[in-house]
Amino acid sequence: MLVSIWRYAHLALAIVSSIFLLLLSITGVILAIDAVNEKIPPYRVEHIETLNLAQSVTALRKVYPEIIAISVDHNQFVSIDAIDADGNTVKGYIDPNTGRLLGPQLNKSQFVQWVTALHRSLFLKVTGRVIIGVVSFLLFLITISGIILIVKRQQGVRHFFAKINRDFFAQYFHVVSGRLFLIPILILALTGTYLFLVRIEILKKPNQTIEYPNKMKEDIQLEVAKFSIFQNTKLVDLKTLEFPFMEDDPDEFFILKLRDRELTINQLNGSLHKEVKYPYTALAEQFSLDLHTGKTNIIWAIILGLASLNIVFFIYTGFAITFKRTRTKIKNKYKPEEAEIVILFGTENGSTLFFANQIHKQLLADGQKSLLLGMNQYQCFPKAKHLLVFTSTYGLGTAPSNALQFEHKLNSHPQEQDVQFSVLGFGSKAYPDFCAYACEIDHLLETQAWASRLTDLHTVNDKNVDELISWIHQWSAQTNIALASAPAIYSAKVVGLTKFKVIAKSTVSASNTTFTLVLKPSGKIKMQSGDLLAIYPAQDQRERFYSIGYKDGMVQLVVKLFPNGFGSSFLYRLEPNQTLQARVMVNPSFHFPKAANAVALIANGTGVAPFLGMISENESMTPLRLYAGFRHRNEMTAHYIDFADEQIKLGHLKQLELAFSREENAQYVMDLIRRDALYFVELLDKGGYILLCGALRMQHDVEHTLNELLLEHVGKTIAVYKENGQILTDCY
Repeated sequence: MLVSIWRYAHLALAIVSSIFLLLLSITGVILAIDAVNEKIPPYRVEHIETLNLAQSVTALRKVYPEIIAISVDHNQFVSIDAIDADGNTVKGYIDPNTGRLLGPQLNKSQFVQWVTALHRSLFLKVTGRVIIGVVSFLLFLITISGIILIVKRQQGVRHFFAKINRDFFAQYFHVVSGRLFLIPILILALTGTYLFLVRIEILKKPNQTIEYPNKMKEDIQLEVAKFSIFQNTKLVDLKTLEFPFMEDDPDEFFILKLRDRELTINQLNGSLHKEVKYPYTALAEQFSLDLHTGKTNIIWAIILGLASLNIVFFIYTGFAITFKRTRTKIKNKYKPEEAEIVILFGTENGSTLFFANQIHKQLLADGQKSLLLGMNQYQCFPKAKHLLVFTSTYGLGTAPSNALQFEHKLNSHPQEQDVQFSVLGFGSKAYPDFCAYACEIDHLLETQAWASRLTDLHTVNDKNVDELISWIHQWSAQTNIALASAPAIYSAKVVGLTKFKVIAKSTVSASNTTFTLVLKPSGKIKMQSGDLLAIYPAQDQRERFYSIGYKDGMVQLVVKLFPNGFGSSFLYRLEPNQTLQARVMVNPSFHFPKAANAVALIANGTGVAPFLGMISENESMTPLRLYAGFRHRNEMTAHYIDFADEQIKLGHLKQLELAFSREENAQYVMDLIRRDALYFVELLDKGGYILLCGALRMQHDVEHTLNELLLEHVGKTIAVYKENGQILTDCY
């Protein structure tokens, strides 16, 4: 019962805060990337830890006649605001040993400023800060409840990082990544909550100001290099040093701002005039800010970025787990007092319920008075003849959440008539406690006076349908109640399938292991080139995806035949007029741009498939070039050349460029891009688009090449154009 309370609390908190958490996590990823990027310029000088303020001020005054301020940021980059010997204003990063200018002091981009404001207050000022603070606290509670659930699941803290049962991806990812990013997410939540409390002044305390009488004679003057305060202050401890506006004026002071205090210093003799001590809340605020933003350490910034990204997947996998637990609809035709066959299920993630429900539906269809309930719903069943228990095992051999009360209820509600029982356990042999809870229930029922065994305890490893069917044969033989033994009935069905007919297929040869397949859907389906086709070679949930070219209602695939390839072999065995079941997955991030002034298509190998459709559909005559890389010249590449010639005549394509990596004068696509560097630079700079499809290695090399060219010619990185949505990719 306790686990259920924590699970419901965990879910309720996630539902309440999910939208805001999603917003905060996405903006947090962006700010983490910005924190990493700002550390990349090499403005930090060596041995900065050994310099004191007296040394730096003396060195800088030799170079800059007038200094307004010097500062040291969280990256230990030293910056200056000064006027040089020529009367020019200088603002930028410097070498504190020599005064040499290292680079300009860059301001945050408008986009980063916008994201920062959104992250901090949702543009709602005080109201937004309150919302963000509350959501940060909810994230803290979600994290704590998640920790408790993992501890309960693993039966104690010492098993916190023990191997878990991989029931399905969402559940596995949710738990494993939750353990990995537990500390970073907990720190994000705590520091976010603390910053909120400080900034709405709940924890704010006043500064402490101390006035110091000048004990030195006013006519005594010292050089800055001999100021004891400057000699005892390391440069890395400095935040800002503001210089006097007028030199030699006793009423003008140095203002020295450190991490924990602010000092007003006599500019003539270096004596301390006033000290403002910051309260511990201000120091804690700065420490929390450093932890929350990761701005002081590049590794920590990367960890926080991954943790923020992980929150996005937490939200998705959390709701996926909830959906999986609740999606199986139970239809009970008979009441507990009427049922003759009672099926009880114990499940954590819904898989066991699926199998139990498949049996239940068959019994109802056969006219049997079947009842399907969770194990916690056990009660007296006055007409029951058979009791079937389907249960998984949670944690280290304990009951799943909906079976925690079963033992108590079993002992409290003994049946008044004889009932035959069968127990079926589900689990994985990868764990030493395989089906341990099912064994416990089997023994528990065996000790009941009213219960008699019908079949021995049966276990199913990793949802193996054949093992389930083996039990079905035994139970049906004992009861003379027929149950289906076809594996397909006990395999989760894939929805949204459409029948496709094979219209044409090419063959492979010694010089060409790639073939094309033309398919026609049985009905009208909304799709376009760049979408994906999911096929199911084993007629189960194992999917294989292929990028499609689409033209005149036909789907074209370009497939490389791999030896023993699961998907490619299945497709190659198909012959014209045969059919297959598949589903189209819309891929809007890789559709041909509608309002493009020019487009370049870059592919290698089978990645050319969607581009063939895009070119054919280019009725708007958008200026279009295709760059494609292959290993050899063969009949397939000859076909592409013929296709391109036809499309050029129609005005759908301007130019085809091919690179062959295993021929004489070998070339790769990157060589063609470097050759046509000005075309690609001008294409992107004038708002054109580049689409990439093929191997991930090709994508990496192409993007690296484009980045070099863009930096050389226009001084921009490829990231600028990716953010603008001008570079679209579908690589694998």
